[in-house]
Amino acid sequence: MTAIVLYCRPGFEKECGAEIQDKASWNEVYGYLQLIKNQGVVYFHLNKPEEGEILMEKIPLRRLIFARQWFVTVTEKIDLPDYNRVEAICEALGSHWQYADLRMETPDTNDGKELSKFCRKLAVPLRQALRKEKVLTEKGNKDGAVLHALFLSGKEVIFGFSLAQNTSPHVMGIPRLKFPNAAPSRSTLKLDEAFLYFIPRDEWDTRLTSGMNAVDLGAAPGGWTYQLVRRGMMVTSIDNGPMAESLMESGQVKHRTMDGFKYVPQKQNVYWLVCDMIEKPQRVAKLMSDWLLKGQCKEAIFNLKLPMKGRYQQVNDDLQAIKDAFSHHKVKYELYAKHLYYDREEITVHARLLSPAPLDIYAG
Repeated sequence: MTAIVLYCRPGFEKECGAEIQDKASWNEVYGYLQLIKNQGVVYFHLNKPEEGEILMEKIPLRRLIFARQWFVTVTEKIDLPDYNRVEAICEALGSHWQYADLRMETPDTNDGKELSKFCRKLAVPLRQALRKEKVLTEKGNKDGAVLHALFLSGKEVIFGFSLAQNTSPHVMGIPRLKFPNAAPSRSTLKLDEAFLYFIPRDEWDTRLTSGMNAVDLGAAPGGWTYQLVRRGMMVTSIDNGPMAESLMESGQVKHRTMDGFKYVPQKQNVYWLVCDMIEKPQRVAKLMSDWLLKGQCKEAIFNLKLPMKGRYQQVNDDLQAIKDAFSHHKVKYELYAKHLYYDREEITVHARLLSPAPLDIYAG
């Protein structure tokens, strides 16, 4: 039976499944879910096999919050022999379709990490065989669909495809970022990944460049401030806690010891607002939309903490509150949210206005 397979953070299978089922029903595509707890893999089995590709054409992966990567199956589970695995795979795949690339993938679990060693050894001979069989195009041709091989063990694999224009560029949707030794906390990787994910590289020269002014709410000890400083920005860091001395010595950081909800910039020259405060997500969502609507920043990246229960519904409610605030004031906007790889019990949101809010929006 044809299914859409989605990768998510282990433990968030329920949220990922609820989201794809919601989005599919809006597009009048129906099926049932198969979830395996803490495996980070969701199966959405389709009632009509032909609707898998149709759905992937209609729904941008960027619009799915909890899914890192996805594909439509082209095989059931293939049982691999102890020997001649490459030949068994080629035979099961056939040569009806051609793909531009091959992704060797596993569940994002400890067992999956061990299995990745097996995948690396198999990757080269498998690619060579698939090119020989014309299942893969020649090297350098990246315009076609992407072939995914999800290895559940050394003896079981599922194959499927994603569309080149609607897939993650990373294997399993996971960017592998290196923790910078100079950063004061590991939370720095969350903002680093957010910039990579939300801001197109060809726009970094105008949207992520030196000389910009930025504000970091809930900054201490400076993990997110570090990412702004390394990009040459001048940062006002707001937190009652202490900032790392290395950041203060950069000459690019002003530390204001106060509550992030009470800080108001004196000038409207802030481009970036970033925020990673441990606060109720409703409060943070309102604060972020207020900053943007008041013209106190141009773009914002912030985290919304997730509750223990009802996480998917809470996320939808928080994002809807931001959309309602923007729609009420008739502004055009861009709003994306993702449960990024370096996130844990939170999602990361990027928001910016594409048209200015009325000048008298908060007059008086």
